[in-house]
Amino acid sequence: MRQPAKFIHDNFLLENTFAEELYHEYASKMPIIDYHNHLPSQEIAENKIFDSITGIWINGDHYKWRAMRTLGIDEKYITGSASNQDKFQKWASTVPYTMRNPLYHWTHMELDRYFGIPDLLNAENADRIYNETSEKLKTEAFSCQNLLTKMNVESLCTTDDPIDSLEHHQKLVKSGFKTKVSMAFRPDKAIFIGSDSYLDYVNKLARVSDLTINSYDTLCDALLNRIEYFHANGCRICDHGFEHMYADYFTETEVKAIFKKKYDGLYLSKEEVLKFQSALLQFLSATYHEFGWVQQFHLGALRNNNSRMLRKLGPDTGWDSIGDFQQASSLSKFLDTMDSKNKLTKTIIYNNNPIDNEMMAAMIGNFNDGSLKGKVQFGSGWWFMDQKEGMIDQMNALSNIGLLSCFIGMLTDSRSFLSFPRHEYFRRILCNLFGKDIQNGELPNDMEWIGKLIQDICYNNAKEYFDF
Repeated sequence: MRQPAKFIHDNFLLENTFAEELYHEYASKMPIIDYHNHLPSQEIAENKIFDSITGIWINGDHYKWRAMRTLGIDEKYITGSASNQDKFQKWASTVPYTMRNPLYHWTHMELDRYFGIPDLLNAENADRIYNETSEKLKTEAFSCQNLLTKMNVESLCTTDDPIDSLEHHQKLVKSGFKTKVSMAFRPDKAIFIGSDSYLDYVNKLARVSDLTINSYDTLCDALLNRIEYFHANGCRICDHGFEHMYADYFTETEVKAIFKKKYDGLYLSKEEVLKFQSALLQFLSATYHEFGWVQQFHLGALRNNNSRMLRKLGPDTGWDSIGDFQQASSLSKFLDTMDSKNKLTKTIIYNNNPIDNEMMAAMIGNFNDGSLKGKVQFGSGWWFMDQKEGMIDQMNALSNIGLLSCFIGMLTDSRSFLSFPRHEYFRRILCNLFGKDIQNGELPNDMEWIGKLIQDICYNNAKEYFDF
């Protein structure tokens, strides 16, 4: 019987010979700088070895969970009590139904790139693939560090709360692991003063900074203390996840009074919350500029839509969505405020709603002032936008309105050690964009120059932009 052609073949997603040459000769061998992800630093430092593919591939992956729920699979087989093998079986039975969802591509790229398995995953071969992959994962060659080495990851950046000890990053520095593992400072919990758990968090921040926090000024002192600590441990990036930017007008007197009201257990109005968040964000952004950090803003996610399932499973379990927030005016006001003070540091802006692509691409041009290449970046397709069409739309908007040649490229934004083929996915899509333009006569057949631009976008621009 004739065997079907390999699905993830050498020229997957590459539609002509120009795209093939750009990918194979210029893009494919470039190292990976994964400057934003959610990998657990403890698992990297301990060089964890997983006992099954479920543990490394399905647990924690809300992309897969959403697909399984849509297909009508019981929560028992997703986040519940079912065995690892039964959970994998249910995922395998889901995969054939994910065609035209990026999960279908990612699944088969990851099986092939990490395990050398070219098969199309389904219910019939699930047990065999579960056993084969799980046996491999139990070996030293598939430890967390070796998986990163296998994917040619030169450096990566985890996401860490100000109260984190960074002990695992410190251990990694001493370990001699060749991949540079840095961190990003994520102080959102200190900003979200409207949260019911805000004062509990402030107490934790006070303990780790060894300061008393009983005022807005002492809160800023504690955050500065943690920024200094993170910086001393090699941190050069921060990250924030907001529905939209905070740029309301405030006075110092107002902000101090707002913190005191919260500290005293009194109700805060929406206006007071926004004033406080705007003030603290400006303080933090000015501090990032002082330390020479890169700041990242992930904008537009509408989180925790299903309150029943949030109560049952907690946050980050697959109940978030695209939000339709107004972005332009507050984003412009924030960037202009920092720029006017000459305190606008390198900035990356990500949007989660495709209708904002052109606006974001135009906005960054307002604050690229010639002081350095690509100072303000329109970040790669994020979350619901990190699929083929989302990446193409982001790059087309940036090409049409800005300079794609200055773009710092892809990241995984993932909690999985098996997600790094997403860089390959992006690189193939990028090369195909240029390859089609060459074939159509819209770009010259200058492979040496275009190959250089491809390598810049895949690696060199990020290497220059970040101080790791």
